[in-house]
Formats: sequence, structure tokens, C-alpha cells
Amino acid sequence: MPLLKISLAQQNFTIGDLSGNIALMTAAAQKAAAEGAAMVVFSELSLTGYPPGDLLYEAGFLARIESALADLLAATLATPGLHWVVGVPLGRTGAGKALENGLLVIKDGQVVLRYAKQLLPTYNVFDERRYFEPGAELAPILTLGDTRIGFMICEDAWNDAGRDYPVNPFTQMAAAAPDFVVTLNASPSDIGKRGQRHALFAAASRRHNLPLLYVNQVGGHDQLVFDGASFAVTPQRGVVFEAPRFAEAVVTLTFADGAFLDAAGQELARVPAEGLSVMAFYHRQIVLGLTDYARRCGFQRVLVGSSGGIDSALTLALAAEALGAENVTAVTLPSRFSSAGSVEDSVTLCANLGVRLLTHPIRDLVTTYEQGFADAFGLPLQGLALENLQARARGTVLMEYSNHFGDLLLTTGNKSEISVGYCTLYGDTNGGLGLIGDLYKTEVFALSRYLNEVAGRELIPAAIIDKPPSAELAPNQKDTDSLPPYPVLDTLLKVLIEGERLSAEEHDPVFAEYQRLTAGAEGAALVARIRRMIYKNEYKRRQAPPILRLRPRAFGSGRQMPIAAKYA
Repeated sequence: MPLLKISLAQQNFTIGDLSGNIALMTAAAQKAAAEGAAMVVFSELSLTGYPPGDLLYEAGFLARIESALADLLAATLATPGLHWVVGVPLGRTGAGKALENGLLVIKDGQVVLRYAKQLLPTYNVFDERRYFEPGAELAPILTLGDTRIGFMICEDAWNDAGRDYPVNPFTQMAAAAPDFVVTLNASPSDIGKRGQRHALFAAASRRHNLPLLYVNQVGGHDQLVFDGASFAVTPQRGVVFEAPRFAEAVVTLTFADGAFLDAAGQELARVPAEGLSVMAFYHRQIVLGLTDYARRCGFQRVLVGSSGGIDSALTLALAAEALGAENVTAVTLPSRFSSAGSVEDSVTLCANLGVRLLTHPIRDLVTTYEQGFADAFGLPLQGLALENLQARARGTVLMEYSNHFGDLLLTTGNKSEISVGYCTLYGDTNGGLGLIGDLYKTEVFALSRYLNEVAGRELIPAAIIDKPPSAELAPNQKDTDSLPPYPVLDTLLKVLIEGERLSAEEHDPVFAEYQRLTAGAEGAALVARIRRMIYKNEYKRRQAPPILRLRPRAFGSGRQMPIAAKYA
């Protein structure tokens, strides 16, 4: 069989930027053509970016897509003989939705193959059946010279075990007997996703004796972050190639005699099974997520309220890396309950990071509110209401700064606190994006230590990492006054919130520890208490800023629970 070169274009498309996305594709296609490729493959819905959501319902957007398709056809004329495989929404007629999630193979301004995705996911963060009609049950094949290439789109290839849909497109594809299969994907990443992809596609490749090419998009889109990590797999060797994670790449491979080789026709190096460590993954996912969120929303600078605690410290360190320390401002907002150490720790932290630190005391603001409350309602303001007032005063000041100077306010809550409502609505929940809202508190500490290790110095002062967590809204307050120790709480939360969606590495040890902690009447009572706290605070999470998704089940679109419900 003669050699066939094919380029994988792993790119950071922007949702709704049709002309910009075509420009990215054009540059990638030109590189592919220069390397002698016969085909360049882009990711799922690469024309619109994924997921386009209700943009597909917006007046005029479908007309923009039609116009962009004409521009796309014209763009292919600049690379004679090269086949472009592009993910696009395809119009359809008849009963059902007006669109299909499809792909086009285009060569020299002409469509030579059209295919629509058969399996439309409606779980976790996906809601494709809201917009698209399933495609016909068929196995699309394109012949290039003596090579037969099959095509699938993302979910089509995820049902080989037959558990989720009555249709398995792999069965038809294997019967069509292509030489290899290309799958277009928009697969958001989480801590277990890379291993899950490799295991699933390697098993399907062996079962059907089909080499596979998996092309994924990269970049942050609201809560979702896509890691790229496109790969090639063969029945004999498993995963034989992997593109960079969290970075754009256009890579040309060679296909010959049932094997994928590098662009020069040489055997590919072994792909390490282990991948990134969990903390390295969190680090890179958050940095890319913030970078793209700020860029796409038009923010150059961000703002963080610096309490001297671990959550705001980690948020500041990640923001400084993503956007540059010169584009990050910290504000410390001491009250009469703030310890001198917390203010001093903020000073040290910001000096270590090179971040500007401003000070805005809230003592007088809170006193004025207290007096106004007593004058109006005849009672002193005290207890939880007074604690929350301090958080809301801080949130108001930070939003004043954001409105006046145009900085994006980053909220600093972690998943443990958000889960049980240990946060103040319209106070510390204020902001436009949460970087660490899908990290449990124990992971916040671990990632902070990791950043220091990578830097080879104290970015985050040891005094911040070592101090007992406290909201400092009352005298001598500690988080453990209201919550179990975080190692205990986090184990319970992982089971109650994520459960069977935990990654393969976490599942068994977490469940074993959960069983140990919850044995007996005291453990059962603790679980019941934490479960009530989770359910009771759904209304807070519904009003909180979006958070970057890191784990298989994140708050937001990945966990859609009712507010007004009886849970037990």
C-alpha cells in the first residue's frame, strides 16, 4: 500500500467566530499542504466552535453559517488537491430538529463527502439533542488512491460497549472495512479523561481491527476546557502517537500497511501511559481556562480579594501565571476581626508574586451598617448576619473596583465550601469566574505546594499553607467550628457529589475511606448532615459565577439539581 500523509489540526477555535475559525483552518491547511498531506482533519463543529449552544437559535446565526460555508469552500481552493475534514452544523428538512451535527470533506471548493453524527449525548455537560437530529445509520467511507478512510464524530465512537445507545456505529464501520477511521472530537478534559479515551479507543481498535485517528479541539470555553491531546491508535500497538496537551498543534502522520508513522515514514516513539500528574493537570487546565476566558471576554486584567488565606493565595498565583503579574491586582479588606498575620501574609504573598496589593479597610463600612440596622429595626446586628455583612461589604468594594477600572473579579471559593454553602451569597461569591471552584480544599493545599515545588521557591508563603483555615468573620473563628476536618469532609463530598463518576484512580480508595468514616451511628449522622447541607445550598450555587471544570462532575452544567425539592 502506498504512503498516505494526513495532518491532525488541533486548534483553539472560538465559539461564534466563524471567520476567525476559517482563518485558523486555512493556516493549518497550508502547513499540511506544505508537508505533503493528502488530508487535514479538524475537530468537531470546528466552524462554529464547540459547544455553540443556543447561538444555534439566534436570529441570523444560521445565515452566518451558510455564508461561512461558502467562504470555507473558497478557502480550500488555495490548497489544491488537499482534502479538508471540517465539523459543521448541517441543515436538514423534514420532521425533527433543523440541524445535524455533521462533517464535510471538501476538496478544491467541492464537497466530496457529508456525514451527520448518529449519537447525540445529553448527559453531564452535553445537551446536543436539544439542537440536533441524529444522522442516518451509515458508515461514511472516502477512498484516497488505494486507501479507504472511515469517518465518525465523537460520541459515535464512545458506545462500543453498547450500554448507552441501541446503535453502535462501530459495528457498521467495521463491516465497511476501511483501512483506518478518523474521528472528529470536542472532548472536554477532566482528571480521568485522558486514560478513559486511550482505554476506550484502544479496545475498539483491537476489537474491530481498525487503526484510529482521534482529533480533538483545545482551549477554554466558559466552564469547559479542552486539552487537545489528539492521538493515533492501532490494534497491535495501542496508542502510538499523542499530540501536545493544552496547546495548539498541526501534526502530519503517515499511514502505510496498517500502521501510523511519523511524517518521514519512521516508527513513532512510545506514548507514556502515565501522562501528567494530577496536580500538573490541574495547574495547566486552570491556566489555559483563565487565559482563554479573559481573552474571549475582552479582559486584560483581573482582580482578587486577598484574605491572607490559602484560597485567595492560590487564585492569585494562578492568575499571575496565566495573565502576567502586571495584569493582576490584589486588594486586602481587613475588618476588626482580621488578624495582623493575615494582612502581613497578603503582603508577603504579593511581593513573592510581583502582584500589586491595595488596602481598603471595611471596619467603618461595617460599623455604619450595624448602626443603620439597629436604628431601623430596633435590634443589634449580630451572629451570622454580622458575619455575612462583612463578606458582602468586601464583595461590594471589589465589584466597585471592577466596575470602575474594568478588571475581571475572580471569585475564590473551593469545591468543599461551595458544596456545603460555607460562603456568602453576594459576598465572597461575587465575581465573573472561579478558578478553584472544582478543587476540594485538600486539593487546594496540594496544588499550592505543587506550585511552590515547580517554582523552586515560596510563591505561596508557608505561613499561608500552614495556618488553620478561617473566614475571620468572628473572634478566633476556625472553619472546623462549623465543618468536619477537610480530609474527612472531602472524602464524604467526593462520594456524595461525584460517586461513580470519580476517576478510576480515585474511586476505590475514596470509597474505602468513605466506608471507614461512615461506619456506625456517628458516621451515618455525619453523612446525613453533610447531605442536607449540600441540598440546602443549591440556590447559592445556582447564583454563583461559572467555575472552571476540572473533575468528572463539576457544579454548573455538569450537575443540574432542582432548588425547590424534597431530597429525603
